[in-house]
Amino acid sequence: MTGSAVSFLSADSTRALEHLAALEAGGPGGADVAPLERLRGIRSLVVALEADPAALRAVREALDAGATWDEVADAAGLSPSAAKYRWAGDDEAIAGRQEASRKRKRDRPSTVPTDLPGLSVSEAAKRLGVTPQAIYQRVTRGILRAETVRLPDGRTYKRVFPDEGPAVDEG
Repeated sequence: MTGSAVSFLSADSTRALEHLAALEAGGPGGADVAPLERLRGIRSLVVALEADPAALRAVREALDAGATWDEVADAAGLSPSAAKYRWAGDDEAIAGRQEASRKRKRDRPSTVPTDLPGLSVSEAAKRLGVTPQAIYQRVTRGILRAETVRLPDGRTYKRVFPDEGPAVDEG
């Protein structure tokens, strides 16, 4: 595969595509190439394509030619709002949204910490064989003790202590 076959792609995307093609050439269907190496090659190509300016150029050209955001979204396999979020506006507006998104991801992890005290409401409900709503009712009635744990980044989690008896922290 040569760069001319995909001249609209960036050098990074072209290299990732050529690397993946070389992996396949390693044997019939890439059979001689370790599965994890194939996976790495696939993921490298996906990452390169996601960052490739060719997509933004294609979107802008399609819109200039009269395509709607619904059509762009359909072609990209996205919802119209996701397509607009990704590609609407000038380079500065897009870069601003991307940086704000990166900042949110850095500042607010998407996973629940595993070192919180007690049980989550759903964990307590499973342990006691009741619904989460029943747990909240028991907390309100003082049958179960619960606390609201606030993390330094502002996230809060209701934690239940079913083995400790009543006492409620309304925090």
